[in-house]
Amino acid sequence: MSLNQLRVFGRSGTLISPLTLGTMNFGEGAPADPVGAGGTAQGYAPTGAEESIRIINSALDAGITAVDTADVYSQGQSEQVVGRALKGRRDDVFIATKFHGQMSANPAHSGNSRRWIMQAVEGSLRRLQTDRIDLYQAHRPDYNTDVLETITALNDLIRQGKILYYGTSVFTPAQLVEAQWLATTNHLIPPVANQVPYSMLVRGTERDVLPIAQQYGLGVLAYGPLAGGWLSGSFVLDAGKPPTRVHSLPGRYDISGPASERKLLAADSLARLADKLELPLVDLAVGFALNHPAVSSVIIGPRSEEHLRAYLKAADTVLDEAVLDAIDDLVPPGTNFVERDAGAVVPSLEYAELRRR
Repeated sequence: MSLNQLRVFGRSGTLISPLTLGTMNFGEGAPADPVGAGGTAQGYAPTGAEESIRIINSALDAGITAVDTADVYSQGQSEQVVGRALKGRRDDVFIATKFHGQMSANPAHSGNSRRWIMQAVEGSLRRLQTDRIDLYQAHRPDYNTDVLETITALNDLIRQGKILYYGTSVFTPAQLVEAQWLATTNHLIPPVANQVPYSMLVRGTERDVLPIAQQYGLGVLAYGPLAGGWLSGSFVLDAGKPPTRVHSLPGRYDISGPASERKLLAADSLARLADKLELPLVDLAVGFALNHPAVSSVIIGPRSEEHLRAYLKAADTVLDEAVLDAIDDLVPPGTNFVERDAGAVVPSLEYAELRRR
């Protein structure tokens, strides 16, 4: 596989590179929490603007044609960096950004309502220094807003020429089907994409989300091929001490619970499989995510040019059936070790009062 082997993005007919450059780590302020899509991740600083621009240009020079960002990443600074980097190159790049996360102290500046979408898109267009967004995505489901309101607003933006396509991120199977049904029955343009977490350690989407994407011809942007660092090589049994993020982000990296202990054992086993194959673990991880036929492109999130080079090299990894079978033996298809790895926890699971009368 090569970055020059462009892939069709779902039924849109658009061609994009097998790797998409994710920019959550870019900007001067703190990046948004990748799990909550609106909180603030503590414990590490994002990559500064000038280095971020160098990384973006290096990625484009290497053959990456798609860039994914969000308004909430560094509270708009990531989009600003992308806009600066793409001057003179805009027409050759597929820009995907997202709305939903809270963008100020005012809680009304968030969500998937028509009122907020119409404000949010203007901010993203301004920061990205562009007249249109290729893919505009609902960053998370909004359980306070009717799905029809959201997709009607996004249809209006398509007709206004401000966005070309729209999609979702970590929507449940039922929400994906509902959006398609509502669009069809109301003579609207349906979503063309869904963004999902997918890796050797996070395989829950294989049960229903990826098959639904194939059924409806959705383009799939798979993020987190290294499972948020669990497949970086740091989470192994003989590492000596847990990685820094275990302390800085305990909600995501706590390894003390039974489920996380099983996840740690699986991460260790996958690292040992990579050693046996004489492959860097990142190559095995990215090669696995790229292999699924539903996946259009894998989002990578380098924080340095060194990280970028490792990801670019991994894009050439081809895994044979024996290797894929070995991965299945270690982490069975459809496995998520912890609920939060799905990207978002549905309210009925998160809040006890919604389950009890």
